[in-house]
Amino acid sequence: MKRKPSPRRAGSVRAPRTPRAHGATDARGATGVERKTIDRALSRLGLCSRTTAKELVLAGRVRLNGVVVRDPERWVRLGVDRLEVDQERVAAQRKLYLALHKPVGYVTTRSDPEGRKTVYDLLGDVGRWVAPIGRLDRDTSGLLLFTNDTDFAARLLDPTSHVEKRYRVEARGRIDDEALEWLRRGVELSDGRTLPARVELLRRSKERTLLELSIVEGRNRQVRRMLEAVDSKVLKLARVAFGSLELADLAPGAHRELLARERNALRR
Repeated sequence: MKRKPSPRRAGSVRAPRTPRAHGATDARGATGVERKTIDRALSRLGLCSRTTAKELVLAGRVRLNGVVVRDPERWVRLGVDRLEVDQERVAAQRKLYLALHKPVGYVTTRSDPEGRKTVYDLLGDVGRWVAPIGRLDRDTSGLLLFTNDTDFAARLLDPTSHVEKRYRVEARGRIDDEALEWLRRGVELSDGRTLPARVELLRRSKERTLLELSIVEGRNRQVRRMLEAVDSKVLKLARVAFGSLELADLAPGAHRELLARERNALRR
């Protein structure tokens, strides 16, 4: 004989519990309210990076609706739930978009365990947390963008958005027309075949080839590896454009805020 479930006492209320994300990081509920895990929510609000956000949560410095949480995967309803860090309410930060002319010799990281100069040494204090949109290796110079707008950054880095990054490349030896065509069509790398690229030959001699290479991907040291795949080697590399935004006359080591029309052009 089955036991009947015990009736709930009149007037009793079961406290709601915010579910964990269980692998998912973004969702919308039945009401259409956008939800994110706490680490992504803090990053989305422009407060800090996801890594820093996780550290804040694990340290017990984050409150959700007045209660300390230590689970970075706890869901947050953006615009509904109250988030606090160190007992101060977190509000959306003003979005900031910066362009930096990165010189050779700087690494694209906030701090370096080897003590090398970083791009943040060039930025100085800009008043809020910003992160680079992609990276340039230590030996590459040129246009590097920063923002605290994570949606903006994600769109620019998504290969399906087809936002080109254009590089000026000085390579060793004379790269013939057949090799240039291989670069255009895609070459095999250790992590798979590259997507088609735009290649413009600027000048070549027996010792050097100067070209501009435009790609929509952003793999680690991709341009250097592409040139190695056609039996050449990059001698000098500079990013001269990111989408519609040109490096132009921005001085090495200098940075500036993007204009509204420049931001809108990148969003298209």
